[in-house]
Amino acid sequence: MLEKLFKLKKNNTSVKTEVLAGITTFLAMAYILAVNPMILGDAGMDTHSVFMATAISAGFASILMGMLANYPVALAPGMGVNALFTYTVVFAMGETWETALAAVFVSGILFLLISVTGVRKMIINAIPTQMKLAIGAGIGFFIAFIGLMNAKIVVASAATGVALGDVTDPTVLLAIFGILLTIVLIVKKVPAGVFFGLVTTAVVGLICGMMGMEGMPVLPTSYDLSFDISTLGAFTKGFGPLFSDIPNMIVIVFSFLFVDFFDTAGTLVGVANRAGLVNEKGELDNIEKALLADSIGTVAGAILGTSTVTSFVESTSGVEVGGRTGLTAVVTGILFFLSIFISPVVLSVVTSSVTAPALFVVGILMAQQLKGIDWDDVVYAASGFVTVIVMVLTYSISDGIAFGFIVYTIASCAAGRSKEVSPVVWGLCAIFVAYFAFIG
Repeated sequence: MLEKLFKLKKNNTSVKTEVLAGITTFLAMAYILAVNPMILGDAGMDTHSVFMATAISAGFASILMGMLANYPVALAPGMGVNALFTYTVVFAMGETWETALAAVFVSGILFLLISVTGVRKMIINAIPTQMKLAIGAGIGFFIAFIGLMNAKIVVASAATGVALGDVTDPTVLLAIFGILLTIVLIVKKVPAGVFFGLVTTAVVGLICGMMGMEGMPVLPTSYDLSFDISTLGAFTKGFGPLFSDIPNMIVIVFSFLFVDFFDTAGTLVGVANRAGLVNEKGELDNIEKALLADSIGTVAGAILGTSTVTSFVESTSGVEVGGRTGLTAVVTGILFFLSIFISPVVLSVVTSSVTAPALFVVGILMAQQLKGIDWDDVVYAASGFVTVIVMVLTYSISDGIAFGFIVYTIASCAAGRSKEVSPVVWGLCAIFVAYFAFIG
């Protein structure tokens, strides 16, 4: 049955490999179960209900992606867009969280419509191959940076922006140990090296915690398994305020659309390239079904009571373990559902120091896509470099893609190659410029 559903032999994989990949992806993403309730809690939402909405929406959307599109891509409420939800829409614009949820729902319906009509597929397939490689590599640098920041190996600095953290801190040392161990396992070509590096780091952290070191992974002392989800259906209360101010509604909904669209596009391009899901024409196989699953996930998330659900870049960690089919995403989705019952263990054991090594090493592996860029061609070199550097320094996949496209278009014109720029790319550049001018 699994062979028929996921075409394991065709994709040179096995049930064992896919299960390991799914577990690895879940462990790399598990932090969202703690972080999303914290961020949306700042908007006034009940954190326990948000936890439930996060776990259920991630489980549903990941399984849908695996079954519908056969992609090894898991989904969950996205980082960045949840910050947009709380700190821009609720705090800066003064909207209620119910209104913000209504805007997420509307953006999800719009996503669904443009996915069904094929507009999203057309846009993603119109991205030049060289730009796809740059986006994939940029995501590698981006997730490595996320890992370093989460583990506090790299910290904010008023003087220089970022700086080296306290390398004498036990939690930082645990993350560094995990990174070095995982690199060794990858160099030695140990099967599922990223997964075993992550698990070993967690075990070492537990041992250190038992020895009295602070901040280490620990086993939970209590189990709160209540199932309250008061945010379910709360988005309906926000429709009145949302539609009472149409200009404001357009700004809010378009902001959610813009960030999610290009975050998803970048993630799917990066993961698909790494997983070998790109055909001879440079197009992503089965992309329309993947986009449909992503859109349905956003609608479901809004109904349950969480910010935009999107494809997660951490899925690359499962791909590096060997995940090649939707079975990886299904396993991850099942684990998200199970996390409702083991949430105290997940939140206590899977710390930032534990996930950082997986994110960092996956970043190394994804950065290898840079070798496919023609660095002797300044058009591709400039647009590729800008895509990567802006993605990292602005902490935004969508901003990196936007600036990369703008530079690609301008550089192509300067080189007398404007005919190489497709009408779709010209249209995207106009949208990017308008976004940064009026919203950005």
